[in-house]
Amino acid sequence: MQNEIRVRFAPSPTGDPHLGSIRTALFNWLFAQQNNGKFILRIEDTDQSRKQHNSDQKMITALKWLGLDWDEGPYYQSKRLEKYHTAIDTLIKNNKAYRCYCSPERLDNLRKQNSKNHDKKFIGYDKLCRKNSNLETSKPHVVRFAMPETGKTIFNDIVRNEVSFQNELSEDFIILKSDNFPTYHLANVVDDNDMKISHVFRAEEWLPSTPKHINLYNALGYPIPKYGHLPMLLSSDRTKLSKRHGATSIIDLINIGYIPIGLINFLALLGWSLDDKTEIFQTEELIKNFDIHDLTKSGAVVDYEKLSWINGYHIRSLDPDSLAKQIYEFWELNPPKNFDTSPTMEETKKIVPLIQNRIKILSEISEYIGFYFKKSIDYTIEELIQKGMDLQSTKIALEASKSALNSITKFDSVSIETSLRNTAIELQIKPGQLLSTLRVSLTGQKISPSLFEIIELNGIDKTIERINISIEKMTT
Repeated sequence: MQNEIRVRFAPSPTGDPHLGSIRTALFNWLFAQQNNGKFILRIEDTDQSRKQHNSDQKMITALKWLGLDWDEGPYYQSKRLEKYHTAIDTLIKNNKAYRCYCSPERLDNLRKQNSKNHDKKFIGYDKLCRKNSNLETSKPHVVRFAMPETGKTIFNDIVRNEVSFQNELSEDFIILKSDNFPTYHLANVVDDNDMKISHVFRAEEWLPSTPKHINLYNALGYPIPKYGHLPMLLSSDRTKLSKRHGATSIIDLINIGYIPIGLINFLALLGWSLDDKTEIFQTEELIKNFDIHDLTKSGAVVDYEKLSWINGYHIRSLDPDSLAKQIYEFWELNPPKNFDTSPTMEETKKIVPLIQNRIKILSEISEYIGFYFKKSIDYTIEELIQKGMDLQSTKIALEASKSALNSITKFDSVSIETSLRNTAIELQIKPGQLLSTLRVSLTGQKISPSLFEIIELNGIDKTIERINISIEKMTT
């Protein structure tokens, strides 16, 4: 028996990578990291009718973006057909599988009959072709596995402990389709054996398929890996997570502006916890503390507010240069619609101090800092004039601000704040009145990062230019 830990992540390329799939990848990756094992990536693309263009590349891109690197692969099942056919031939030869010639019409009628049948022990295919050994082999057909008709299939699940299924309730399932491609069940078992997979951690939805797989292992003479079925992801109303509850694709969440460590931290907590209080983890801490044996059996609720909170915490904790790099890459993929110019890396670094402690997701940045990347600012005269002021007093305040800013020797936020607050005192107006007028003049926004840091960021020339535009707007 092998001692090396070998786990796999085996997605089907049938759409954008789902949150549940990525969590499965993460749990397998963490288990491999903890045990000095191997993490294998396999693309299960035998269902050609459901295969979507570029779906596999989206999954690969998402795993790389998250830093979930694999040791082997990606292997593609569509390139391994010979192995599956060899296994099927062996099963047929040993009377563990048989060719089924039943027409789609007959199977459809059988399904309709079964739906009316109150005998719950009789389900699925009626084994007609298993009973008839004198069938022609030249006709179109599928191949079915001959499940044991008595007894139980019992296994110990790492998450759910002992699980038992009555064999008589399992139908003779298809292992080779009429298009000559194997089904998931057969290809999965052959590949896991061929790749020496020691542990299979997969979604709860595959639990009912496990007796099929175990009996296939036994029929082929393969050693059986250890299984662990992960709790289902649920929405806030405790129904199965779907798009109507929010973003379910990792691609959507990346495009919204979540960062890798934020998503990894959040996904790790969907079904697992260290204790009743620790919620923030770096990847290294997850590798140290995560325990697959501590997973819950019940479904895990996806709380998007918690995701944003965790993501915001990690954004605030990032080294500024690292955050700037992630913002820059995010903007390259998702150019903000309210920017007139494309940010450079140098400009991106400059805005980090203004927004790092304010945002939870990267897409929020453009709301705060859009003014910096605009050629002109849009606002009305009414927005410039603050409560308790009029047109004339506002113009005087703007002119005084220009003079104050031009007289500053060291043009930094501290000196700027001191100068402008003194100006408000000299004008005998509230600091808030002056600063609110300047905020609109310089950003076109009523809410923004620190005005003094904005002015330092813009620089004296750009600041004076925008104040002049405001004065001109009020004059004409």
